[in-house]
This record gives sequence, C-alpha cells and structure tokens, in this order.
Amino acid sequence: MAERAVVPASSDRISTIVENLGRVIHAPDETLRLVVLCLVAEGHAIIEDFPGVGKTMLAKALACSLDCSFSRLQFTPDLLPSDVTGVNVFNQQQNEFEFRAGPVFANLLLVDEVNRASPKTQAALLECMEERQVSVDGVTYALEPPFMVMATQNPIEYEGTYPLPEAQLDRFTMRLSLGYPPLAEEARMLDEQTSAPPLDSLQPVADAADVLRLVEAARGVYVEESLGRYVVALLRQTRGDTRVYLGASPRAGIALLRVAKARALAEGREFVVPEDVKEVAVPVLAHRLILAPEARSAALGADELIADALVHTPVPV
Repeated sequence: MAERAVVPASSDRISTIVENLGRVIHAPDETLRLVVLCLVAEGHAIIEDFPGVGKTMLAKALACSLDCSFSRLQFTPDLLPSDVTGVNVFNQQQNEFEFRAGPVFANLLLVDEVNRASPKTQAALLECMEERQVSVDGVTYALEPPFMVMATQNPIEYEGTYPLPEAQLDRFTMRLSLGYPPLAEEARMLDEQTSAPPLDSLQPVADAADVLRLVEAARGVYVEESLGRYVVALLRQTRGDTRVYLGASPRAGIALLRVAKARALAEGREFVVPEDVKEVAVPVLAHRLILAPEARSAALGADELIADALVHTPVPV
C-alpha cells in the first residue's frame, strides 16, 4: 500500500511545483508542466523564444521553487571553457594546485544565450549534460544530482552567434517556447512587475531530496513491451521520411520514453499509455531533426513532420 501511495503523492508534488511557477510565469500550464517533467526525466531543456518573454525568469522561478543550488552563466564570444567547468589554480601556501569549481557545479544551471559562445565553450557542456561529470586536467569530478541545464536562445538573431551543433542539440531533452501571454495575463504581468515582482516573494515548495524521489518514482513507472516498440517505430518513421535529412536518434527515443514516464507519473498512473508518448513527442523530438531541402522549400517545420509521423505510426492496442 505504501508503494502505491507514492504515485499520487508524486503527482501532487509535480502539480504543486507547476502551480508555483505559474505565480511568476504567465505561460500555458502545459508548458510549465513540461519544464517540470523535463527535470523529473533527468533531462535538460532549451527555451527558444523572442527576447523579453520570460525565458530567464522561468529558470530562476524553477530554482526558487525547488530550494536547490542555482547558477547562471551569460554566454558571450569571449567566454572560455574553464569559465564553465572550473580551473586548477596554484596555491602558494600549500605549494600545489587546487581545483576551483565553475558555475556548472549546481543543481540547476541557467545558460543564457547559449548560441553566443564559441563552439569550444559550448562543447564544455557536452560531458556534464550527458555524463553528469566534469573532467579537468585528467581528473573527473561528479556533479551532484539532481542536475539540469536550462539554456535560452533567440530564434531570430543570428549576427554574432554560433548555431548549436546537432550533437549538442541532441543532448537537450526538449525544446520549449513560452510565446506571448494573452491580453489579460500580460496586463496583470505589467502590474505585478512594476509594483511587487512575484519572483521576489516566491517560496520553495520542494527540495533536492523531493526531486530525487520524483526521479526514482518516474524510473519505476511501467512500460509495456508494445509501447517500447511503438517509440522505436516512431523514431524509424522520422528516419524513413524523405523530407527529413537526419531523423531521431536512439538517444531521442530514450529521452522520449523518460519524459513519457514522467508524464504518466504526473497523471497519477503507474504505467505509460500511448497518449503520454504522443503528448510529449513534439517538444522532445522536433529540435533533433534536420530537414531536407524539399521540406524547407515547402515551408514545413519539424513540428509538422513529427505530427505527421505520429499520424502514420500504428498505435499499440
């Protein structure tokens, strides 16, 4: 009975975190929930949207809601990899080198304008995102869980930027956008931010231990064998589409199933259903596709191709 009580409690905890984010960020509840699901699925998120819609504030609100260690990096063209990971500094008193940890040693790392740093600096994130560790001068340092990278970038500004390589995009579990709020919500936001900014008074509703319990509960969500085959069939559908130059990788399938399990947990279920996969497929898979020239000339987007792949992939019954 105690094990069965874990799922409803986890669902309530996820809902509480989402509601807390909603006190600050005026965005669709589903978008805010996807951010929390990404955390529970042990993933990383890239938020791609226009300037001034609240991308950075979303990451700060999540950090405040979780009472976890938080670090922020503003990526710039002159930033060095050691500014991200840390560096060995010579200690004259002890006559030896000592390691000074960089900003990456935090539970939640916000990387603002990730595409403004050079590819060399961007690559400093690869090891920590995939393996939860940092290697400096031949020594490996583990990153304390939970660990999540939230990166932001502007989709319309290309001057002075370095597009993320496919290998790095593939390490982001999902890509999200906030969009502009509805008229009434935007008016309320203006009133809040010019009188008493809600972020200043936001209180934590969970801590690192709670997040780790959610992660463990999501891992235990049951996935029927046919549903695993459904995910593989969906990946292969993207690879076989002539409008797609490069389809979804096996890493994408792992990410998709992890987020689907987190969604099932949020829904209060101990098992994954096809709807869980369908609902998270676009944010998890779309940014990983490289479109063929035919798709670009037809003004098709990756979101549309993923939606089309869902239509043409038989659902297990």
